[in-house]
Amino acid sequence: MPLDFTGKTVLVVGGSSGIGNATAQAFRKCGAAVHVWGTRARAEDYAEEEGSDLAGLVYRQVDITDVEAIEANDPALAKLDVLVQSQGIALYQRREFRVPDFRRVLDVNLTSLIACANRFHDALAASRGSMIVISSTAAFHATRGNPAYNASKAGAVGLTRTLAEAWVRDGIRINGIAPGFVRTKLTKVTTDNPERRDVALKRIPIGRFGLPEEIAGVALFLASPLASYVVGQTIPVDGGLLLP
Repeated sequence: MPLDFTGKTVLVVGGSSGIGNATAQAFRKCGAAVHVWGTRARAEDYAEEEGSDLAGLVYRQVDITDVEAIEANDPALAKLDVLVQSQGIALYQRREFRVPDFRRVLDVNLTSLIACANRFHDALAASRGSMIVISSTAAFHATRGNPAYNASKAGAVGLTRTLAEAWVRDGIRINGIAPGFVRTKLTKVTTDNPERRDVALKRIPIGRFGLPEEIAGVALFLASPLASYVVGQTIPVDGGLLLP
């Protein structure tokens, strides 16, 4: 049975490209009115971006490291049924070992989660809605060269559990998704490097990288009545990566 989100309003933070964009488009195709937040000034600035399709979506530039920007009034989001938090960055060449860059990654990947959650708590409570946090399988194993990314994603899993327990009494269901290796601009450092790609594929029992649309399908499930008794869980969607 196709999922139907007609009449629902969805916000995807980090919905301008990659997993967030695929998730935004999946909700739109299921009938929802979908808003996305991104970093660039206009939707048109993503026209040449691989993995970005903003057609039919309502775009807004928001600096998610700025609490005042997050809390700025947007009458179109007075009603909200689903909040998907898909924001995230990683810094390479061992930059994350330095405190300023470590802090920057945590600000985007972790601190912004609670800021956005607080901003939309009342709207989600009013609609008895759902929040979905996109973390990573990096939360469950070491990530060579990216300590801040690892720490932030482990923190996201913990925050998902804790907020879920606290806010389910308010009528808000909170769950998460932990993608494995998914083809996005964030993973190009691996997927576009033959040596790193081959090493990564050997760790994935299904034998291939995931697609953003495969993560989006799990988000639809978690936001739907089919998952009405699922609370505080982070579901790995990783082709079996965490099995060995």
